[in-house]
Amino acid sequence: MTDIKIIGAGLAGCEAAYQLAKRGFHVSLYEMRPNLMTPAHKTGQPAEIVCSNSLGSENKDGRISAAGILKEELTMLDSLILSCAVQARVPAGGALAVDRDKFSALVSERITHHPNITLIREEFTEIPDSPAIIATGPLTSDALAENIKALAGERIHFYDAVAPVITRSSIDMEKVFISGRYGRGDDYINCPLNREEYSAFYEALVHAERNIPHDFEKGKYFEGCMPVEAIADRGTDTLRFGPMKPRGLVDPRTGHEPYAAVQLRQDNSEGTLYNLVGFQTGLKWGEQKRVFSMIPGLEHAEFVRLGVMHRNTSVNAPIVLDEWLRLKGRENVFLAGQITGVEGYMESTAMGVVAGMNALRENLPAWPRDTAIGSLLHYLKTAEPKHFQPMNINLGLFPEVNLRGKKERAQFHRNRAINAMKEFLDTL
Repeated sequence: MTDIKIIGAGLAGCEAAYQLAKRGFHVSLYEMRPNLMTPAHKTGQPAEIVCSNSLGSENKDGRISAAGILKEELTMLDSLILSCAVQARVPAGGALAVDRDKFSALVSERITHHPNITLIREEFTEIPDSPAIIATGPLTSDALAENIKALAGERIHFYDAVAPVITRSSIDMEKVFISGRYGRGDDYINCPLNREEYSAFYEALVHAERNIPHDFEKGKYFEGCMPVEAIADRGTDTLRFGPMKPRGLVDPRTGHEPYAAVQLRQDNSEGTLYNLVGFQTGLKWGEQKRVFSMIPGLEHAEFVRLGVMHRNTSVNAPIVLDEWLRLKGRENVFLAGQITGVEGYMESTAMGVVAGMNALRENLPAWPRDTAIGSLLHYLKTAEPKHFQPMNINLGLFPEVNLRGKKERAQFHRNRAINAMKEFLDTL
């Protein structure tokens, strides 16, 4: 039986292992945790989610999004990660959010009980000569990262941050209201701020003491996951057009939208934990408690997890990878997950599917450009290397279509992507 090594048991590594194992190949899946932990992980569980518990929007109720299209494609590809996420879901309006512990437990059970997968708990520091997939994610260990750099010649760093989580019982429900945006469902707790409260919060936030990594360089954040304080640095009203956007949130006590609002999203199945949506942060822990307790309703919030900033590692994909995610010059070594230069849980999972399905094929398939996955691969191959930055799936990555209406374009992209994926799977 053919054996392949997969380094890293995060979302992409577990997905790649499953895709190979179900096709009859044996996989040795290496995970350094819990023997060697990262700054962001808390457990040794495979597929531990360390940032937001939201896996992005779904296509339902007539709303089509690029993230929803990607999920539909992953369903067609029998994604392990997506199926476990659906089983572990918690209320989140039009998004798919999960109970972190239940999700990682489900993935772990599927991985550890598969007869073709051997989970090995040790750090893997060298790039193997035999067939391998490197799926170590944004928190690749220093030793392996240096070996990747030596082989690839290019590597980029971004700094990412985690949002705090609080207990629901500590929220002052007299000062908040429950509603989705535009009245869609009741999956969010909303903390409204008036102009004076927002101004006081903003001043406290921008002047709060921060944890800046010792090797931090020139504010090199990933734009899609900016620390809330870094967003605030860009101007007084940037938060009101970002994570504190009040649009579509009508306070039933006033009948109006508040000046600003902080949304809280359920973080576990029991509904006892909530995270501050969009409030990734690198503030010092004492400062987080002080500043975020200024938000109406959170004056006595009990923080069970505080935000932390950590380094993300990814390669400069247009230079380093070919169109099948192979390291150029090493045809038997594939990369998968965020280290390839995609951003997001489902995007990372998709790259795990690609690497897993490509890794041991004699004739590598051309992934259809019209699909979400094909569009991500196209971006990684054709982006400008000098300004390359990790990318989430979005409709701007799909091939252009000459339709005016946004809904019509989204529907067209969705239909074309699903048909293209069906044809692709038939050819396999």
